[in-house]
Amino acid sequence: MTSGLGFRFTHSISRMPGQSIASGLRAGGGPDPDPALFIAQHKAYLVALGEAGVEPSCLPALEAYPDSVFVEDPALCMPQGAILLRPGAKSRAGETQEMLPVLYTHFDTVHILQGPGMVDGGDIMVTDDEVLVGLSARTDESGFSELETLLAGWGHKARMVQTPASILHFKTASSFLGDNTILCTEVMAQSGVFDAYQIVQVAKGEEAAANAIRVNDTILLSAGFPKTAQILRERFADLKLVELDTSQAALVDGGLSCMSLRFSRV
Repeated sequence: MTSGLGFRFTHSISRMPGQSIASGLRAGGGPDPDPALFIAQHKAYLVALGEAGVEPSCLPALEAYPDSVFVEDPALCMPQGAILLRPGAKSRAGETQEMLPVLYTHFDTVHILQGPGMVDGGDIMVTDDEVLVGLSARTDESGFSELETLLAGWGHKARMVQTPASILHFKTASSFLGDNTILCTEVMAQSGVFDAYQIVQVAKGEEAAANAIRVNDTILLSAGFPKTAQILRERFADLKLVELDTSQAALVDGGLSCMSLRFSRV
């Protein structure tokens, strides 16, 4: 029986997108997000989290930090406490100080990465047996080493892996869905990172679907990926599948996992 560490949650923290969202980081061009539509999609996301069995809390927008809707990157929440991370993008450094007092309202213990290493939460995947940390343009070996020490103090084993160069964050292209199973792209599957796991590949042409999240007995999947949705319905027939429109988050390189910190508070 699995522990459920990677998908059993009681609470979540999110932050409303701001009017400044179009100024957020992104790898390429394309249209700007529509703030009003993003807010509507974000509210639907919060409803889905609540229906999946967590108590969602949502912080007000931070206009000075356009990327702050992606709350997963500045922190890691575990049953024993929280860790304030060090995002790899300099423009996001101030988000950590905004997140610190929030973490103290939920946890008695909050550790703070001192640096100089960097770790983005989007590069951290918590499974039932280990914490995988993908090296990327936003996460380095020094940051991993400090994080590994903190997690070891809580009895969690961390493993450093290499994120393929074409992928922004480790979890951009992979998700833990419980039962020792990873949903991921073909590139991630071929990397060897998940050799100890059962792998479910997203359908070709639907690579963005790999950023899904399991919350208790529900899988949240971005809408618009019908082939992958069918794969998941067949593979996880005992779970509820909810498809959510994340089109506006995608315009600034965001996805489902990025928009919440999920944790279990006993």
